[in-house]
Amino acid sequence: MKRLFCLLLAVCMMASLCACGKDREKDAGNDTLSSNEEASASAESIPTPKEQETPGKSKPSQPYAGKVDVDLTVLSSTMVYSEVYNMLYFYPEDYYGKTVKMTGQFNVYQWVDESGVVADMPVAYACIISDATACCAEGMEFVLKDDLAYPDDYPELGTEITVIGEFQSYEGNGMTWYHLVNARLA
Repeated sequence: MKRLFCLLLAVCMMASLCACGKDREKDAGNDTLSSNEEASASAESIPTPKEQETPGKSKPSQPYAGKVDVDLTVLSSTMVYSEVYNMLYFYPEDYYGKTVKMTGQFNVYQWVDESGVVADMPVAYACIISDATACCAEGMEFVLKDDLAYPDDYPELGTEITVIGEFQSYEGNGMTWYHLVNARLA
């Protein structure tokens, strides 16, 4: 009797494990359809690196043509932080020439020399984003298209802004830096 009970239990377990699997060929089309429907739920989404063009083949985008390649405003704060971190530290080449839209706090970076003296004029303007817990922050430098004077033509420090511009790199002080060029405040 124990032997029959163990055999029956083993068969039931095997049947339950088989019931959890999917027929890959039959259901693959359904999974693709549902993921496409989810992807189309937001008007603009962040393309995966495979969907993006390689840097050598990418054409400079037109930030003012209304086309945004990477819209960070539709993502959660954790995802925005992660994506900006990817842009600045892991895969910046995937974003060269892409039009980026992001929302964050306006800030100004100033140059401090070796003796600790702060320069009179701001060196860079940035849009600062934080993660969900506000413990970590990243800043994306931007250069506005128009010839504006600081502080008269810029928002107050700490003001929430939305900036749209083309992601590019530049060399400075022996390092590679990244910023949004031809940018505008939305």
